[in-house]
Amino acid sequence: MGRFHRHDDGTWHSHEHDESGHMHEHGEPGHGRSHDHQHSHDHEASPASQEIIGDHSGYQTGRERIEILEDIYAENDRLAAANRASLDAAGVTAVNLMSSPGSGKTALLARTLEALRDQVRVGIVEGDIETPLDAERLGGFGAQISLLNTGNGFGGECHLDAPMVANALGGLDLAALDLVVIENVGNLVCPAEFDVGEHRKAMVYSITEGEDKPLKYPVMFRSVAAVVVNKIDLAPYLDFDRELFMNNLHQVNPNAEVFELSAKTGDGVDAWVSWLLEGCALLEPGVETGVAAE
Repeated sequence: MGRFHRHDDGTWHSHEHDESGHMHEHGEPGHGRSHDHQHSHDHEASPASQEIIGDHSGYQTGRERIEILEDIYAENDRLAAANRASLDAAGVTAVNLMSSPGSGKTALLARTLEALRDQVRVGIVEGDIETPLDAERLGGFGAQISLLNTGNGFGGECHLDAPMVANALGGLDLAALDLVVIENVGNLVCPAEFDVGEHRKAMVYSITEGEDKPLKYPVMFRSVAAVVVNKIDLAPYLDFDRELFMNNLHQVNPNAEVFELSAKTGDGVDAWVSWLLEGCALLEPGVETGVAAE
């Protein structure tokens, strides 16, 4: 048996796990069954360190599952490359915007669209498990919006993948756009593992989430070029340790650009908007965008 693992750079491998020497005895009252098989592991870690690290024994996969996952990722990456080629042909830059639920992605996008109105032609791929609520919230800013609900998946897919985004891009007139922002499903795990054809990845982090999130969800924080630290207007009311968060973030991703802002008040949004425009080669670095706060 083996364990399947995909790295941040898209490579994968399996860890071999020999279960031929397990021994368990279940004879306690109420167990209902008994079986014996020898149990042997050659692990150097002490019981205490194993307890701290956590028990991953439930995540054992066989070779067949590894092959299936390899095929899924390979097909996804092929379609992601096709998405990127379509965007490149139209001269469009795409940003994959990720976060946990409730961090303020949609509020930030509304503020962003307001700032870019009449300056840049923007399309939004709005990803949610159910409802058009966020897509409707982004209406009225002059952007093209393509709604992408994932509810037809098993309980609702927790991320967007390249085939989903390919369908959503079909709902946009790419020839009439400069920038596409893909608002991914709220989740700090799966979205970071799937290339959807974007040129840049960014994420929104709310200071209400705690300083430890970069350490708990390193794949997400490591995968992005920019981290938007949102809801700074709440700092006076929280015990948020900014220095600790920054240290944790830089430990995981020392190269991430950080934008501290409030999507609610508009404070700090202009730097984020400048980053988006620089990625589209529509603004020289250091030029002000004139985004106004309330």
